[in-house]
Amino acid sequence: MSALLPLAIPSPSTGVWHLGPFPLRAYAFAILLGIVAALWLTRRRWIERGGDPDTTLEIAFWAVPFGIVGGRIYHVITSPDAYFGVGGEPIRALYIWEGGLGIWGAVAFGAVGAWIGCRRQGVRLPPWADALAPGLLVAQAIGRLGNWFNQELFGSPTTLPWGLRIDAAHMPVGDPAGTLYHPTFLYEMVWNLAGAALLIWLDRKLQLGYGRVFLLYVVIYTSGRLWIEMLRIDPAHEFLGLRINVWTSIIVGLGALVAFIVVGRRHPGRDTTLLLAPPTAQDDEEIATDSAR
Repeated sequence: MSALLPLAIPSPSTGVWHLGPFPLRAYAFAILLGIVAALWLTRRRWIERGGDPDTTLEIAFWAVPFGIVGGRIYHVITSPDAYFGVGGEPIRALYIWEGGLGIWGAVAFGAVGAWIGCRRQGVRLPPWADALAPGLLVAQAIGRLGNWFNQELFGSPTTLPWGLRIDAAHMPVGDPAGTLYHPTFLYEMVWNLAGAALLIWLDRKLQLGYGRVFLLYVVIYTSGRLWIEMLRIDPAHEFLGLRINVWTSIIVGLGALVAFIVVGRRHPGRDTTLLLAPPTAQDDEEIATDSAR
């Protein structure tokens, strides 16, 4: 089949390179690169909103570790057999660099970390989340490259010319040699990058605020994850015939859409302040005095 489809996407021959005794894993590198890209974009958008440029890194100091831990916890809870099932190795639940981060856990725990960081910096979470939202989609897009290198989480067999070649060691048992699969990593990359561009455009055009950019991010991401998840064939727990992540996408996406509408009716336009406590007249006088000195 692959000989008839010369445009098929090849899989990388390896996902690990060694620099002396130190392994450089493509999955970990993709995650780190995604985080850097997200922070760069978030910092620019936060400055455009009138925020302190140093605030982004201070908040990320809390949000990123929380997000990574939360993503791993969600992955282990929803895919426990590889770690706690027959032949599983519980210690590997800690091996984040091998792959396996659940976006829902990452967002939930990351939000807690961001809330802590925002409180410590004296800024409100909703406007910072709005600045972050497009960067999250960019980070998720880049992170999917790790799945490509690991030859994992691909979709069902396909005869489309952009089908993905998978090495025999990673192919599902019983599939004939040369079978091509839907490159779900690529679908999600394209969807997320297009979604990030759409978010930035809508934010500038509609002057969204009060967390509505972030809520729209959730709607966009879950809409894509819904149909992409239904293409995947990796083992997953199901409920009423649908994968758990499909149900999660439906419920979370609808909830975010309702919240987007409700918040928009109550708070049209941008946030009136980024700070938890707006500066008082006395604060302004002290700033002016310090500047004069």
